[in-house]
Amino acid sequence: MTAMPITVTGRLRQGEAGAWPVVGGLVAITIVFSTLNERFLSPENLTNLALQMAATGTIALGVIMVLLLGEIDLSAGSVSGLCATIMTIAHVKQGWNALLAILLALAAGAAIGLLHGLMLTKLRMPSFVVTLAGLMGWLGLLLYLLRQGGTINLPFNGFISGLSDTWLPGWLSWALVVGLAGGHAGIATLARRARLAAGLPVAPAWQVPVTAGGLAVVLGAAVAVMSADRGVPLLLVLFGALVVLLDLVLRHTTFGRHLYAVGGNAEAARRAGINVTRIRILAFVLASTLAAAGGVLAASRLSAVNQGSGGSDILLMAIATAVIGGTSLFGGRGRAYAALLGVLVIQSITNGMYLLSVDSSVRFMVTAGVLALAVAIDSLARRGAAR
Repeated sequence: MTAMPITVTGRLRQGEAGAWPVVGGLVAITIVFSTLNERFLSPENLTNLALQMAATGTIALGVIMVLLLGEIDLSAGSVSGLCATIMTIAHVKQGWNALLAILLALAAGAAIGLLHGLMLTKLRMPSFVVTLAGLMGWLGLLLYLLRQGGTINLPFNGFISGLSDTWLPGWLSWALVVGLAGGHAGIATLARRARLAAGLPVAPAWQVPVTAGGLAVVLGAAVAVMSADRGVPLLLVLFGALVVLLDLVLRHTTFGRHLYAVGGNAEAARRAGINVTRIRILAFVLASTLAAAGGVLAASRLSAVNQGSGGSDILLMAIATAVIGGTSLFGGRGRAYAALLGVLVIQSITNGMYLLSVDSSVRFMVTAGVLALAVAIDSLARRGAAR
């Protein structure tokens, strides 16, 4: 049997717009703000933008895990702040090694996610209620741990703070560009051959080198711009590594395929022999662990934790990041790269308005409009796919 090619126009007819609306919006945002303020595309500003992306983007990666199930996690912000506080207390107050303190924070996040997953699956509680209770409860525990002081500073010259103040040498940055572009081409080629052997639809052969070349150009341009300032920040590399790793897990592992299946139709997945309960629990464990990782990165950049850690608008921004990036609120559709695209849009809007000295009230309204537009596009895409 001959495999039919997958074309862009075919996907659009089926309601699969992919990342193109987000990319188009990002290009429009860049043109508008660079026209209004020439500093927007300066090396210093783009490097700062890269630093601002890491923590929120990492938390958004966790939010994507539960959104793919058609669930929601309202506790991600509180979990990130609590786990960062646990890490800081262990490192500063108890004298733990920095790496052990970070592992403790990640383990605490995993335990919280396990509790949320068990409450969802075993007690049949809605995820909205479970994580809303978590939002309040973990915030209360954070305030209890900080007590009167309210703030604990991390050593400025320590390992944790150094995560946000380390810059890659030029040769390593360019080696990463080559490695990522080559790795993408290799994985795409192997996946295409496997689909051909199975008689499944595949993309045209020319699409692999073109996509790899486009990726190399984009990454190369980013490295060139940031190298004109301080270089590529380690914080951005860590976030990018998480995005790539999670994308590989979702697309090329049994867990990833089962996650999409459960999010698409839980009952059909159960009848197909998938352990729906286990998939849901693992998704919530991953979500809270990634929230903890985001809290660690936020604490590194601030070199402290305080009563506002994980608070303010970080939860709303993380959810907006995931949805704007293309993850469906209805479950079953989305990729890890949604966190990268979404956080680029969110932080570009925030950064551009900051440069223009626009009031934060306007920023919230603009972000709300972009979020509503993203959900509208998703709804129309689902309607088109159903037709």
